[in-house]
Amino acid sequence: MSFSKRDEDSGRIGYHHYFDKTTVLQEARVFNESPINARKCRALLTKILYLISLGETFGTTEATELFFSVTKLFQSKDSALRQMVYLVIKELSTVAEDVIMVTSSLMKDMQPTSEVMYRANAIRVLRKITDASMLQGLERFLKAAIVDKNAKVSSAALVSSYHLYAIAREVVKRWANEAQEAINAKPQSVVSAASSYVTSFGNAPQAYTAVSNSNIVQYHALGLLYAIRQKDRMAVSKLVQNYAAKSGLSGSVLRSPFAQCLLVRYACKVMEEDPSSTRAVYELLEGWLRHKSEMVNLEAAKAICEMKDATVKELFPAVTTLQNFLSSGKPSIKFAAIRALNKLAMSQPAAVAPCNIDMENMITDQNRSISTFAITTLLKTGNEASVERLMKQISGFMSEITDESKVLVVEAVGSLCIKFPAKHHVMLSFLSGALRDDGGYDFKRAVVEAIFNFVKYIPESKEAALSHLCEIIEDCEYSKLSVKILHLLGVEGPKCPQPTKYIRYIYNRVILENAVVRGAAVSALAKFGVNVEDEAVKQSVKVLLSRCLDDADDEVRDRATMYLNVIKSGDEKGYVKDDSTYALAYLERQLLNYVSNPELADTPFDLSTVPKISRQEEQESRGPLEQAGAIQSLGGRISPPHSGTASNGAGARPAASTTPSLDQQAVYAQKLAEVPEFASFGPLFKSTAKPVELTESETEYVVSCVKHVFAQHIVFQFNIKNTLNDSVLEDVNVLMTPDNDEVSLVEKVLIPAPQLVYDVPGIAYVAFERTVLEDYPECTFTNELKFIVKDCDPQTGEPDEEGFEDDYQVEEVSLAIADFVLPSYIPSFNKAWEDLGIDYEVVETLALTTSPGLQEACRDLIALLGMQALENSGTVQGSNVHTMILSGIFIGGAQVLARCRMTYDSATGVTLQLAIRSTNGEVSQILIGAIA
Repeated sequence: MSFSKRDEDSGRIGYHHYFDKTTVLQEARVFNESPINARKCRALLTKILYLISLGETFGTTEATELFFSVTKLFQSKDSALRQMVYLVIKELSTVAEDVIMVTSSLMKDMQPTSEVMYRANAIRVLRKITDASMLQGLERFLKAAIVDKNAKVSSAALVSSYHLYAIAREVVKRWANEAQEAINAKPQSVVSAASSYVTSFGNAPQAYTAVSNSNIVQYHALGLLYAIRQKDRMAVSKLVQNYAAKSGLSGSVLRSPFAQCLLVRYACKVMEEDPSSTRAVYELLEGWLRHKSEMVNLEAAKAICEMKDATVKELFPAVTTLQNFLSSGKPSIKFAAIRALNKLAMSQPAAVAPCNIDMENMITDQNRSISTFAITTLLKTGNEASVERLMKQISGFMSEITDESKVLVVEAVGSLCIKFPAKHHVMLSFLSGALRDDGGYDFKRAVVEAIFNFVKYIPESKEAALSHLCEIIEDCEYSKLSVKILHLLGVEGPKCPQPTKYIRYIYNRVILENAVVRGAAVSALAKFGVNVEDEAVKQSVKVLLSRCLDDADDEVRDRATMYLNVIKSGDEKGYVKDDSTYALAYLERQLLNYVSNPELADTPFDLSTVPKISRQEEQESRGPLEQAGAIQSLGGRISPPHSGTASNGAGARPAASTTPSLDQQAVYAQKLAEVPEFASFGPLFKSTAKPVELTESETEYVVSCVKHVFAQHIVFQFNIKNTLNDSVLEDVNVLMTPDNDEVSLVEKVLIPAPQLVYDVPGIAYVAFERTVLEDYPECTFTNELKFIVKDCDPQTGEPDEEGFEDDYQVEEVSLAIADFVLPSYIPSFNKAWEDLGIDYEVVETLALTTSPGLQEACRDLIALLGMQALENSGTVQGSNVHTMILSGIFIGGAQVLARCRMTYDSATGVTLQLAIRSTNGEVSQILIGAIA
């Protein structure tokens, strides 16, 4: 048999494929032979490493026996064999038992009299088998190795120290001086400190004939030094200042470009943690742009490009440097530069525009990764006149690039539709043609979603885009994409002037596709039958749906039966036209509480207490708005809706929603459920949307408050952070005093924050019980922190044993009626308004003297009532008269609706007629009282 032949099934080549673990274990007897056959042993060790690299696992017994068989090879003088021995025992040490037995052999190889190769490898292996208890015994060896004059030994010790820092921080912290000495050491000078350590071994240091000129030691030493000091912000800042002082000059301490790049990254971290240092760090970065190493230039340019709120003027030096690299002869440099410019173009296209000529020359670059980034960057920075030319150039090489690059191009084109809507026909043709190219699911999905953007954001392109989508589903190999397209056709098709032309494509899916796609097609057909007013179309849809009643799949039959009944009965509100859904995070939390509470087993689950949200809000809760992301990728800004001029009092900003992030509220509920003192409080009703800041961010103690409302209790969560690195706070309590002694609140639970170390947030809780359930208290609390202060060492964080009591006054916290109202979405306000009737309606006419305009009045009303604005009524559309409709759920489950009719006059201000309806008359009166 020829071992050089390719195995057609596995695709692997070579003799290594023709053995297994059992064979290797049997051959391990060769390690016991005397004399040692170095060639056979090397071959067998290679097989072991090969099996491990393929993911082969060795049992504990197998690994232990093999481990100790391999250690017998330490007596060999063959250097190549010894290198293989170190590699194998390092891999087996994580599985084998009693690996500590090999420590003596490794310690012998670490001696200064040993060969350099043995010392470096022994240090690396010893790190794998060392634990925190053994490290103190090895400390002097490792400290000596860190300052060793040989770069291989020093680097091995530094990298091992970096890994050991995770298991023995206090020990490794003591090596900071050695790490700093390794940075400052000159490449061919004998390190004076090394001899003081080596003499303790009793052996004179070996005289090396050659000393490495590598500066990689500085890179490893700087990484270790930062790991030791990273918790101390001042120490990191000083580290950057010290080594950046002469950066790039002939006398620079850091000779390694890798170390310089690390320093650039550490400088950026200093800037992120301390915004006041931005100007000083920017000057350092600008200096690094003139460094003699291209690697450092690129790192500094990337750092400047990633600065927040940087102006075009500040970006200019970095862009100029990257532009020079675009003409480099090195493909790696060109790729790094164009990728950095591509990322910058997403937020600052104007800053990258001067590079357009250089990037156009890169479109035909032989390296398709470079040409792809060049073309996508040009799409972000180019003008409308260049779109057609760029589209033609892209089409020429789309078939030659990978799917990942195709996705980048398609996403750039999809985002371009918002910037240049007049060129939609060119971009749609390009996307349609791209679908004919070979590609995987991710590429096809990117194309389909790009066409979705045209439908969503460019009304004039809707019909053309839908036609392209119809052609796609005719020959689509992915069911997921077909379902998504059919859903969009069902939503947008009935709104088109000629909806019937899409019905044929949809019904073809019922005939030709699998059950999943057929079910989606039935749902899409039903939407045409419900939303198209033409009776002839409705009748045609009924006929098509009736043909689906004999489908082989029960899901398809059930859908057809349901939709036929819906169309015949006219009850489409709750099945087809209902745009609402339950807040899933809130629903999940309520269901978990219901299932885990045995006391609720005999009562039905009350779904009315779960708020509803619109489909759009559900999409927003999953992530940023698609349009925002698309516009941001083009460097644009989302313009606020037009809200009139200043004469009518309408501001530019829409009313802010009081609805907290549903995911965040779920996190709050989970944290509160873990506190035993709150277990009897029941399910969480509401948490405030944003923490209330009670101090400035620059103060020594930063405090914010979140209010959590339960059925009978109110919990105040105080988030506290200590910004002083020389002190530790213990037993941190918050004393809350209401401004009204007669308020129906009694302090129930007081939970202090046990300890607050530097820059690590802690939480303290104060819980009150409502003694009168029919009373919903409104009051203001004064707050004072009470704690014990202990001084500590900023380097180690160890506090003193003795401390002293202290206090700290923070801002007040208010409790209002809005805290007892949960914002809730309903699909049809008018229907719900009529269903509630006038039995519990309260109407008041008020003058809003504190609101200078209609938009401000909308924001004030939402904040005071704690309800949700529906149908975009929270945004004033530029007239002197405006009506805002609100919905919410009062604590206890009572539904509340409000209609706010407002007029604005420059002389009298805002006049409000507020009508509130509820299922409880007392609730209506309470909410009116919150405004009056």
